[in-house]
Amino acid sequence: MSSFIRFFKWRLGGSLGLAGLLLMGGCATVTSSLTSRMASDLASSIMNSTDVETIREGVPAYLIMIDSFLRSSPNDEKLLLAASSLNGAFSAFTVDERAKLLTDKALDYALQAACVNDANLCALRSLEFAEFQRRVDGLRPNQVPVMYAVAVAWTGWMQAHSDDWNAIAELSRVKSLMTRVLSLNERWELGGPHLYMGGLETILPASMGGKPEVGRTHFERAIEIANGQYLMTKVIFAEQYAKLTFDKDLYDQLLTEVLAANPVVEGMTLTNVLAQQRARVLLAESDDYF
Repeated sequence: MSSFIRFFKWRLGGSLGLAGLLLMGGCATVTSSLTSRMASDLASSIMNSTDVETIREGVPAYLIMIDSFLRSSPNDEKLLLAASSLNGAFSAFTVDERAKLLTDKALDYALQAACVNDANLCALRSLEFAEFQRRVDGLRPNQVPVMYAVAVAWTGWMQAHSDDWNAIAELSRVKSLMTRVLSLNERWELGGPHLYMGGLETILPASMGGKPEVGRTHFERAIEIANGQYLMTKVIFAEQYAKLTFDKDLYDQLLTEVLAANPVVEGMTLTNVLAQQRARVLLAESDDYF
């Protein structure tokens, strides 16, 4: 349980986490779903900002706007994906019951989007696992965007409900789904499927059923796909794999590289700033941990 929480339960203030990753997915979805120039410019402004506090304060207004659009278009797949991603993103800036509420909404919206996309994906969560696996195996490449969104939202939901073992029990479904997405398009969202699989495979040590070396391979591939510019991958690699395997040299190297990098990269700046803030905290703890 503690390893699971350490990977997914990152908060702004105490700790930083998947906010950057989720915001990237959310804003990309918003850009594709709302064709107005305003939405495109807003998404770009969010992801290219270096001001984390302003973004944290501004996102709730955007959530309300997306919800208002869904009142008149409740079956708009792209709007549902936008709402899912942004609710999931903002949950990483909150705690406790509010985080649960936001991740509940994020997962509900993503599952609705999947149902709109394909009737065969309706009620996906309530299926027996064998039938769930059969339908996941039948996913097509053009369904990667919606099913990646479901897997990300599901991960966030498990994070917020990590005090409930019934929620943790759904991990096998998330891994199955993300594995299928990975097989269909490993490059989606700058190697996002590899990043998530790296995290999922390093939740537990090898002695408890984890697959840390498999996780390492996923992290390294995610870094390769993003050409090292998506700094959050190295932070998660350090905190999940290097800590788990007590590899201080790798831990320090990854975090030092993050801090030395220029965070200003088109479409990645906000995430990279978050990564550097987290890397600074982790590196300061290195000698104490190892």
